Amino acid sequence: MQFKRIKRPISGVLLLDKPAGYSSNQALQHVKRLFTAAKAGHTGNLDPFATGLLPICLGEATKFSHTLLDADKVYRAVLKLGVTTTTGDTEGEVTGRTEVKLSQAEVERAIGAFVGKISQIPPMYSALKHEGKPLYEYARAGMQVERKSREVTIYNIVLDRFEKDEAEIHVACSKGTYIRVLAEDIGKKLGCGAYLIGLKRLSTGGFQLQDAYTMEQMEAMADDAQRDHCLLPVDALLENLPEIELDEESAYYFCQGQPVWKSGVNAGGMLRAYAPQRIFLGVAENMGDGRIAPRRVVVPA
Repeated sequence: MQFKRIKRPISGVLLLDKPAGYSSNQALQHVKRLFTAAKAGHTGNLDPFATGLLPICLGEATKFSHTLLDADKVYRAVLKLGVTTTTGDTEGEVTGRTEVKLSQAEVERAIGAFVGKISQIPPMYSALKHEGKPLYEYARAGMQVERKSREVTIYNIVLDRFEKDEAEIHVACSKGTYIRVLAEDIGKKLGCGAYLIGLKRLSTGGFQLQDAYTMEQMEAMADDAQRDHCLLPVDALLENLPEIELDEESAYYFCQGQPVWKSGVNAGGMLRAYAPQRIFLGVAENMGDGRIAPRRVVVPA
């Protein structure tokens, strides 16, 4: 007889170093099973061949996962020059080859042209939805869907390594940037084509890869208590917001969804709200008239 494991109302953020071969959703489901978590969500897709930082939100943290979807990101990418594929990465079929005769200076000039605001057309092999279906489903069926270009920002690109037909770059960018498309566009700029043969996310929203756990580390842990110790608190997702502390009575009404009075609050806009003993309550908005209104409330641990 098989016994169904009881799912736990565990909350927090796991910084996962996603291995190659896992889709973001597969990594999420694996972590969810390891923690026997009742609820979980990830914070932005990493392609299956890509590795690196993928924060996983458990329980109440899923209410704030959008903060990382909207965050700036840093990647290390390896481009193969002189070759193009159907997908812009290693998972596609080769569509063309060109001899590469480039100097390091030429590559540096080319990548430098992409710093700043640029337009990208989302690739067909992506999770972007069209009429409720991800684009990659249309692509696999041999269909093309018209996509609108979107503006993204490349804050910085550094050429870390260049060897004949390979270029390794360090990219800091805004949300929504497709590094595969960037690799293809750099290849076009160089006149030889290019595709992505390696991609690792190094940071997102202030979280760093060096603080992440591998899947092997999580699997090797003895019990739930050891794994739970790896979780960041829910409010770690909101450290960019000013904080306020409410007294116990105000905290009670705040958690019931009611605005409360709080004098002396100078910060405007959105705030992190706490009860005494630094119990995180959720996100509040300063209404500017002495009232603090709940916008997203958590169930206190």
